[in-house]
Amino acid sequence: MTRIKKAVFPVAGLGSRFLPATKAQPKEMLPIVDKPLIQYAVEEAVEAGITEMVFITGRNKRAIEDHFDKAYELESELEAANKQALLDLVQNVIPKNITCIYIRQQAPLGLGHAVLCARPVVGDEPFAVLLADDLMDADPGQPSAIAQMTRLYEQEGASIIAVQDVPREFTRQYGIVSGTPYKDRLEKMHGIVEKPMPDVAPSTLAVVGRYVLSGKIFSYLEKLGKGSGGEIQLTDGIAQLLQSDPVLAYRAMSTRYDCGSKLGYLKASVALGLKHAETGPEFQEYLRSLKA
Repeated sequence: MTRIKKAVFPVAGLGSRFLPATKAQPKEMLPIVDKPLIQYAVEEAVEAGITEMVFITGRNKRAIEDHFDKAYELESELEAANKQALLDLVQNVIPKNITCIYIRQQAPLGLGHAVLCARPVVGDEPFAVLLADDLMDADPGQPSAIAQMTRLYEQEGASIIAVQDVPREFTRQYGIVSGTPYKDRLEKMHGIVEKPMPDVAPSTLAVVGRYVLSGKIFSYLEKLGKGSGGEIQLTDGIAQLLQSDPVLAYRAMSTRYDCGSKLGYLKASVALGLKHAETGPEFQEYLRSLKA
């Protein structure tokens, strides 16, 4: 089975739910403790053995490119000040063997269109898609969520969609799948629909921001018209793919934080702040003092 070598990061969104913070900076550059959201997603892909990172960008996203580029002036100043620990941090934002590719999405036509923009680079290969808004914190002792999924792709030979159960009243916020149990944490998908109302949702199994997809998805995406919200939906492309190829829904062994919402972002900041080697113990004491 072909190893997954490419990951696509759709990062062209406006981040309107975080205005005014995102007026002049990409939402993907919002930090959780000391790393931006996009770095967590890239590190997840690196752990999966992926070596080509394809960023689908838009206007005002230059900071993402700069973050993964060499910072000559900053590195020179840190070296001159003998701040080796900080210099190492800056120089190791991304491993040297990783290639970053940037493609501009010319218009905000939806997630499906953003993924389609990667076709000239990805070709017919299987590939991963990671949405930086969804921070996936792997369970203790487990590899990253996308590493779990790439391994499953290699074992099963089928596209893999990450899912989690949500309260029925929230189905209108997600792509919702229907399926039958297959293996541990896996279901064979029979259908998928974008943001159904709770009374007509086929299940409460919601798609979250991790995918491993067959390259065949591109031929379906390019033929799609506008779907929910007047956009080209990746969900609709997956529904078309299901007509010819198996797709599996996977409950990843990870905690998902919806950092596209203020509450999810705050939860992620607290959870990872408590785990951080530098801040964890004192932060925990601070939170206990608040409860008192």
